[in-house]
Amino acid sequence: MVLKVFFPSCCSSAESGILIGRWISEQNSAVILAVVHFPFIPAQVKQYISEIQQLTKVSVSVLGSWSNSKQEKEESLSEFLEDLGTIFSHDPWIQISKEGDSKFWSCSTLQKHSNNAEEEEIILVYYDQRKVMLSHLHPPLDTTTTTDHRAEDASKLSAIFDTVAKSKVLFMTDRYDDGPIKLTHWQSDGVEASIIVELMKQASVPACMLLTFLLSLISGVCRSRALKFWPLSFLWSKLSTCEQLGHRLQHLQVIGSNKKAQNQAQLMRKANIFVSLLVDVALGLLLMSWLYRKNRIGHLADTLIPVADHVAEELQDLLQWLMGAPAGLKMNRALDQVLGRFFLYHIHLWISYIHLMSPFIEMILWYVGLSACLGLTVALCILSDIIALLTFHIYCFYVYGARLYCLKIYGLSSLWRLFRGKKWNVLRQRVDSCSYDLDQLFIGTLLFTILLFLLPTTALYYLVFTLLRLLVVIVQGLIHLLVDLIDSLPLYSILLRLCRSYRLAAGVKFRVLEQQDGKPLRLLMQINPLSYGSVVQTYRLPTYSCYPKDSWTSLCKKLFLGELIYPWKHKGEKQD
Repeated sequence: MVLKVFFPSCCSSAESGILIGRWISEQNSAVILAVVHFPFIPAQVKQYISEIQQLTKVSVSVLGSWSNSKQEKEESLSEFLEDLGTIFSHDPWIQISKEGDSKFWSCSTLQKHSNNAEEEEIILVYYDQRKVMLSHLHPPLDTTTTTDHRAEDASKLSAIFDTVAKSKVLFMTDRYDDGPIKLTHWQSDGVEASIIVELMKQASVPACMLLTFLLSLISGVCRSRALKFWPLSFLWSKLSTCEQLGHRLQHLQVIGSNKKAQNQAQLMRKANIFVSLLVDVALGLLLMSWLYRKNRIGHLADTLIPVADHVAEELQDLLQWLMGAPAGLKMNRALDQVLGRFFLYHIHLWISYIHLMSPFIEMILWYVGLSACLGLTVALCILSDIIALLTFHIYCFYVYGARLYCLKIYGLSSLWRLFRGKKWNVLRQRVDSCSYDLDQLFIGTLLFTILLFLLPTTALYYLVFTLLRLLVVIVQGLIHLLVDLIDSLPLYSILLRLCRSYRLAAGVKFRVLEQQDGKPLRLLMQINPLSYGSVVQTYRLPTYSCYPKDSWTSLCKKLFLGELIYPWKHKGEKQD
């Protein structure tokens, strides 16, 4: 049977002593965590190990002895190391020795309660203790194609990673501590610390308390009854700016919470939200500084009114073209004139409204630009809402045309069932047979003929305004895709993958260091980091979506039947 000994590379130059670690009997493996130097008192070592076990919940024990002699090994030292196996009763007792500057180490085991005379094959695996302790081993993402063998390997590796990660208390003792036990591990030369980080930790406590208090006040105002009345509740549920502000308010509540993260996923989520907010606000401040420099707000306001007038003139020309003979099509002149004049009147109202608001446009844009300090996503959502308000007449035209077209489509389908002696059963939601008299068939024929000959005129108006509406929806969709990208992108995880790739481990690989007959095989364990795609997939933040998630089939069906394409999510519809 093969015995695997995971030895920390930082202990390769440690002085002689005993090996402390965890024995994993299921894998026939030993994970070495530290080396206790001579001299020591065995009773104090046992007491120290019991304290470590209570704190870490890891079955730490003395696994064997370690000998590092730059000169020839003395017989007294070797006999003393063998005698330690009787004091610390662990089976098997592992003996590792490094002689001089030799590349090859000797490693042997003493079986106390085994009658097996066969010599056990030993594999010595070196690992970077700091990287293994700070890394988080991720399970395979594609569980459908993961074989049982890969799942078993992942569970074996997780046992090793968890052992080192949970033994963080053991690494808090260094060689400068005044104690009876001297250890060698990755922090032997002094516990890693940063004065700036410690000061930031101390300063973050009152800051988080103040932030939590302010957020509780804002949440109380948002949940008040004053915002539940019809106009305010309608605007809060339909405007994407309000949705984004509510989304960022939830993020601030997560960051300002005094609850400690329970696991790695919650910690990474908090860090990703914090970095996302910082980047969002930084981009918003850059946008605000650009807008208020060289009077760009005034130039934008001066450009907005002519652009709105130009769009209105183009719509008027389009309606004049539709009221004639568009593309040589023969239209119903009476219906064509009624629809054209109806839409022209709406455009006239819209132009009057724009010119009435023109003196206040610059002031409105000036105050809207200040909202960029809340983040680039808030500014983009305000831009989307402004586009929705400026194209509200196009949306009204689309709604009028869609409702009229839908009424005719459903009327034709109902009258078509009448010709076939069928009707729609509302209670059972199915088509049943039905007998009609002569008067019903005559009236149905007249209505069917009228609707059929008026359908091309209505369908043309519906087609034109649907294309305009889809153009506006595409522009707003691109803006919200950018907002969702900023909201959901795990920037902290990506930076961690770029700078400290070992922190996000997907697995390990082994490299052969030395191999010689009669000596243990020496391997180096290296961490395989997660790919960038897996990092985004694993730590992607949840976002809201202003648009319903329809498939292409359902979208084409809605367009053909004249059902409305709403610019916001439906009531009660949940988005990931």
